[in-house]
Amino acid sequence: MELLGKTVVVTGGGRGLGRAYCESLAEQGANVVAADIRDTGNTIEAVKSAGGHAIGVHLDVTDPISCNDMANAAIEAYGRIDSLVNNAALYGDISGGRFDQISDSQWDNVMNVNIKGIWNCCRACVPSIRESGGGTIINISSLAATYGMPYALDYAMSKAAVIGMTRSLARELGRDWIRVNAVAPTAVLTEGTEEYMGEKMEKALAVIASNQALSANLEPKDMVGTISFLVSDASKFITGQTIMVDGGTTLL
Repeated sequence: MELLGKTVVVTGGGRGLGRAYCESLAEQGANVVAADIRDTGNTIEAVKSAGGHAIGVHLDVTDPISCNDMANAAIEAYGRIDSLVNNAALYGDISGGRFDQISDSQWDNVMNVNIKGIWNCCRACVPSIRESGGGTIINISSLAATYGMPYALDYAMSKAAVIGMTRSLARELGRDWIRVNAVAPTAVLTEGTEEYMGEKMEKALAVIASNQALSANLEPKDMVGTISFLVSDASKFITGQTIMVDGGTTLL
């Protein structure tokens, strides 16, 4: 899949899946913009050490001004934006619990980051993608949205909204040849998963793997192929879809 010369913005690019996306896309020739509220220095260093092209941008997805600044930085560095990977989300930073015990502040924070954050980033980046003659938006959802995730109603609901947003944007932006798809992974072996699951992680991962047709836990490297495919022209007639990367947990 040829990505040479494409400029791809990856939110949440400072660690975990976001960093894996940045490194893989850059390896395939893309100009990468790693945007995160966390420091992106390690991601940028890894990309450049491998001979790739990348810049790091501080981004608060809940702030429209920050999102616009991020898009402007991408255009200033590379002249255009071709793809946006909406990966930033609250996950490891939240506390699980019964639905009626979730605090109002956590609920609002999850919705602001996981839903409104994608809206803000799309508003900031779509004008440049449109001006480039079209491109792609990839929204990271979750198995939690389709399978259900007890004790995480706020997270599961936010990821379900991501799928709805993806479908609506696909219909609206198709006239501009902007393709919008979602990717819904099961639990991935990242820092965020470790933070969320805590001491229950080993047992939880064993249960997750046992429910899959492919009985193994997902690693970041297992996700990058799907993202590269959706960014590339190889998927030029695919839009409005949710691709499950879950080892065969949900069979659609």
